[in-house]
Amino acid sequence: MGAEVPDLEAGRWIIDPVHSEITFTIRHLMTTVRGSFPDFGGEVVIGDDPLDSRARAEIRMASIDTRNAERDDHVRSSEILDVDGHPFMTFTGTAVERATIGRRARSPRYHLDGDLTIKDVTRPVRLLTEFHGVGADPWGGTRAGFTATASISRRDFGIEFNVPFQGDKVMLGDEVTIALEIQAVRAPEEAYRDAAADASADAHA
Repeated sequence: MGAEVPDLEAGRWIIDPVHSEITFTIRHLMTTVRGSFPDFGGEVVIGDDPLDSRARAEIRMASIDTRNAERDDHVRSSEILDVDGHPFMTFTGTAVERATIGRRARSPRYHLDGDLTIKDVTRPVRLLTEFHGVGADPWGGTRAGFTATASISRRDFGIEFNVPFQGDKVMLGDEVTIALEIQAVRAPEEAYRDAAADASADAHA
């Protein structure tokens, strides 16, 4: 990132869930169903070398919203997400590198690699991430904007539910496309120092 994004200062940036969103799409029959998880939180910690940055997020599974209450209740049930037994989905970013795709994009692009955990199953996931700049907000803070996308196989996380029809066809696709629109607020410098100290302690544990 370095010289390409000079306004993105090293430090801890807290995700603002009010001005951010986590959405997903999945094929249903021959079209696409969209949904979101509105209850989430997390942070992005930008390193002195931005390629050493990391991120984490925690999403409350019961907050799923597909704009249909009956369907949402079914998705929350033990047949699919089992939100009572597995209330959170988590993501921990482990590595950042410059993306070699989208070189002509208006915003800098990076790959954020990390571990996604759903229903106690952890798999590696790569997010294609765009940085949209930094600016002051009306409340005296400093904000950064990011967009990220990834695709996962729900079967990789033990989500097998489906309904067969017309011979070998099924109602739901396996691929789930995830999209994030993130506003993050710069935390005070002491919060960054504490986070850095915690990371150092974890590395030497």
